[in-house]
Amino acid sequence: MANFSKQREAILNELCHRHDHPTATQLFEGVRKTLPNISLGTVYRNLSALVASGEIISLSVGDGHEHFDGDKSLHLHLHCKCCGDIIDRPLEGDAIQKSALFDGFSPENSVCVVYGLCKNCQKQN
Repeated sequence: MANFSKQREAILNELCHRHDHPTATQLFEGVRKTLPNISLGTVYRNLSALVASGEIISLSVGDGHEHFDGDKSLHLHLHCKCCGDIIDRPLEGDAIQKSALFDGFSPENSVCVVYGLCKNCQKQN
């Protein structure tokens, strides 16, 4: 059981030190640097458990991949439809956050994706 905990800790650590909303495969590649014998299946199982326990967020942005986020705070995900970047944006005084608090509802996390073009892609087009 200690090995399982060590693997889950390594996956969570890898995710929390990244800000690019990686896929399971990208996390697998990063975790293999410290745990070379870890399998992709183990990464998938642990990611599912971490999502189910509320320790991480899973999101889909329409690119055919499941992405993961270690930031559980209420925030927006800005997805650039040109370069594919996913950028976090806090919900400071945002209407979405106010709506979530309606009638005593207590939000724990949110997966809200806004699609558009990042400033770098706007400059290139």
